[in-house]
Amino acid sequence: MIPWHRLFGLTLTDLFFNSAYEVELEKDLSLKQQLLDVVIIEKKAGPSPAVLPDGLENLAAHNLMTYKSHQESLDGWTIEELCGHYVNYRKQISPSFDKLVPAEDFNLYAVSTRYPEKLSGEVKFIPAAPGIFDVLWGIRTIRIIVLSRIRQSEENAPWLMFSAESEKVKFGAASYRWNSPVSSIINKLFKKYEKEGMAIMPYTIEDYQREVKEEVLNSLTKEDIDYLLKRLQPEDLLRVLNPEDLLRVLKPEEIEEYLRKIKR
Repeated sequence: MIPWHRLFGLTLTDLFFNSAYEVELEKDLSLKQQLLDVVIIEKKAGPSPAVLPDGLENLAAHNLMTYKSHQESLDGWTIEELCGHYVNYRKQISPSFDKLVPAEDFNLYAVSTRYPEKLSGEVKFIPAAPGIFDVLWGIRTIRIIVLSRIRQSEENAPWLMFSAESEKVKFGAASYRWNSPVSSIINKLFKKYEKEGMAIMPYTIEDYQREVKEEVLNSLTKEDIDYLLKRLQPEDLLRVLNPEDLLRVLKPEEIEEYLRKIKR
């Protein structure tokens, strides 16, 4: 299965790469592990991103975000959890409980691939832009971003890649300009999407790891192989490469020599 939450977080990490904001993923907020999907934090230095996708135009110093993929539902309990994460996070970064960081330094976002029908029937959704809604939750406003309803534009490419709609996913993947080294990893995953319906993906992390291994093996030079032979013990080399791999990178006599070393 595609690790949707990790992939979503990595895309946002790339979006804010070398900017005035840094992104933290799966932040642990308690002694009993409770992970907040994404935190976008303003740094003291660095340029603001040239373009931001819809819904992120008014970033605060600390932006807490929960994310639900096309396989999940955004509901009231998710919003309650997000508010709880906000309380914990605000306490953690404040000088003391008596001197909390100002509430206006925080924004809360709930990002969902699918439109949350049930939630929209329970609270008033205030439209802010196509696919963007504000919800008053207690004394705080939660920004709801529905990825399947976001307008199709280049600046929304990071959202569209997670929209679960074939043409929008294709458009987003083709339009987004990656900023960081992580792009090669994410691009390989996007290339494996079965875009029609965005249902269960047959491509797994194990598949990806096998492909990376194939690429590494195919790119090995004679100098690389000599380096491996000198630095790795025979048993270590066999843990990295199976017999078929060995036949591809080593000569028969080199394999025989390694087998003799293992038997000693």
